[in-house]
Amino acid sequence: MNDNPIKLEGWRYKFRLNLPLEVKVGMTMNRIRQWQKSWWDKTYVSFSGGKDSTVLLDMVRSEFKDTPALFVDTGLEFPEIRQFVKEFSNVVCVKPKRSFKEVIETVGYPVISKMVSMAINRYRNTSDPRQKELRKWGGINPTSGKKQTTGVIPQKYHYLIDAPFKISEACCDFLKKRPYKKFDRESGLAPYVGMMAEDSNMRRSQYFKRGCNQYTKYPKSNPMSFWTEKDIWEYIKTRDLKYSEIYDMGYDRTGCIFCLFGKNLERRFNLLYETHRKQHDFCMGSLKIGEVLTFLKENGNG
Repeated sequence: MNDNPIKLEGWRYKFRLNLPLEVKVGMTMNRIRQWQKSWWDKTYVSFSGGKDSTVLLDMVRSEFKDTPALFVDTGLEFPEIRQFVKEFSNVVCVKPKRSFKEVIETVGYPVISKMVSMAINRYRNTSDPRQKELRKWGGINPTSGKKQTTGVIPQKYHYLIDAPFKISEACCDFLKKRPYKKFDRESGLAPYVGMMAEDSNMRRSQYFKRGCNQYTKYPKSNPMSFWTEKDIWEYIKTRDLKYSEIYDMGYDRTGCIFCLFGKNLERRFNLLYETHRKQHDFCMGSLKIGEVLTFLKENGNG
């Protein structure tokens, strides 16, 4: 069962991206109704307190008012986000087993992107010299006989191989994915997630392959996959929907405060210094993120 059983073509994705908001709302509601029917109303909304999941929760509860929401309290949320989440009813709150500090000390810091961090981590934990060369430069894998494409470190990030700190992509797995999977398993509920294909190449690829409603080993519905950030704000404004005040403080993303993925790290942490001095000083000092940022900046990735 899939709203898109045939692999989505690029032109169809572009067409959907440019549809008017109200058409997208109608399409999204159809996918929500289908998901509810598929799981006999045993569903929940993954709710981070950010604008995307706020819009998603509003749409789901517009017809299915008793649908619960799940908030994973990672300890990395802005205080404004935590306060905003408390304003909603029927929200289950769970916490990961490990703290961010424990994760970075044990497995490493998430830097640049998930793919780069994963490649660096695998390289460092590979003992076979031939495999290390493949992970660094690519080439033909002697085991598979095929060209090594995944897990290869982009040359511009080779400097991270000798970085004086641990690097890993596993942070999100420990702090978010595992708590979600545990909740799914124990509750028997199927989630709605406010992911959009434009957020990353990985999410776009997933949408192309599986569509919005994904009936896989870990089923989930991404009914807003073809939405854009512009659509989100238009929905909020036309519905006079309340959103977290953190967006009015200069932030366009409200994920983990101390995350080192993405661009403009220096600008992001300078903004954090201006708006949340306590959190800024904690991450720069106790979490030693200041040292990581200095290393990245010295190598052209500040």
